[in-house]
Amino acid sequence: MAKALRFVFAVFAVITVMVTTWPCYAGQINGLRIGQNASGARVVFDADAKFDYKVFTLGNPNRLVIDTQNIDVASTVIKSMRENAFVSNIRTGSTGVSGVRIVFDLLRPAVVKKAFMLAPQSNFKWRLAIDLETSSERDFMAKIGSSNSHNSNDYNRNNTSSVANSSSSEAVKNTKRKRIIMIDAGHGGVDPGAIGYSGTYEKNITLSMAKELKEALDKNSHYQVYLTRSRDIFIPLRERVNISRKHNSDLFISIHADSARNSKATGLSVYTLSEDASDKEAAALAEKENKADIVAGINFAEHSKDVNDILLNMAQRETNNYSAEFATLLSRQMANIVKTVSNTHRFAGFAVLKAPDVPSVLLELGYLSNPVEERQLKQKAYRQKLVAAAVRAIDKYFENNKH
Repeated sequence: MAKALRFVFAVFAVITVMVTTWPCYAGQINGLRIGQNASGARVVFDADAKFDYKVFTLGNPNRLVIDTQNIDVASTVIKSMRENAFVSNIRTGSTGVSGVRIVFDLLRPAVVKKAFMLAPQSNFKWRLAIDLETSSERDFMAKIGSSNSHNSNDYNRNNTSSVANSSSSEAVKNTKRKRIIMIDAGHGGVDPGAIGYSGTYEKNITLSMAKELKEALDKNSHYQVYLTRSRDIFIPLRERVNISRKHNSDLFISIHADSARNSKATGLSVYTLSEDASDKEAAALAEKENKADIVAGINFAEHSKDVNDILLNMAQRETNNYSAEFATLLSRQMANIVKTVSNTHRFAGFAVLKAPDVPSVLLELGYLSNPVEERQLKQKAYRQKLVAAAVRAIDKYFENNKH
């Protein structure tokens, strides 16, 4: 009898250990997407729950490592991996009771520019996005290891090592970096843009608004603000995109004013990029704006295939999510102070919004063909109301996206 009891207790002890050490996950990573551009790649994991993570690189061989906590990795994620110019041979392992390590072999030296978690939005659930940037072998070797890791806040709190502390300090530094905002005054030079009811040129209204918005944003020490043009000159659409990317912009705002045959048409609107316009009016407006380059004798619209190809990759899709988020905030702020069109946030294929890695919106201030709105837009006091609303939207956007 005593032997039988000892056997029962032994079995119970084994079962207890198995239960207490069996992995317990809050959710599952069930998707993987990798997008590439000329300078790097973006790795995106889809998950049905938020999770803690740490991202870093290792050498010999060169690897990208993602240590996760409280999240499982579906086998379909491993099977969906396709080799590309940056990563290959994904595999997983254990980092503890509830931790999973995901490892990619790197095909070229690359550093982790940033890693951040995106909350559920539109048709997406939770996402971990990791931006890789091509580097020299020397820079790669200098940044390998956990001391240069990118961590979630929760992971930092739960990791008490000196490495985690140094990473936390680095994260604090990153949150304090200046946000770079590019303001684009539409049209200019030989391209006047829309011509108002009484002859007002759109190019002059947009330049005034752009300068005034920059002046307001310059008061915030956390922003670094640039203009694509600060005087009456013509800049091709694709060059405006390039200017924004060269400055590593965090946000691109293109300012325009609309016109219509019907002088009663009225209202402000906000556009983000879509290959399928939200309505016929949006499609017609995008086509009109995209042909603006022709006036200088160079039809850049005919040479946009490269930009369109980049647009198709994952980086653009993720960027569009940010663009839509800012457009929603901007639309709400504007609707509180001025008349807006129905469905204020609209979608169209504007060439000027096609930067693959810069959240971008196009702000139509109103209709110059409407005598009342033309008169309002010529008044600095009215434009200042628009500026104040735009600043509030920008502040809220960066408050929501502190990574």
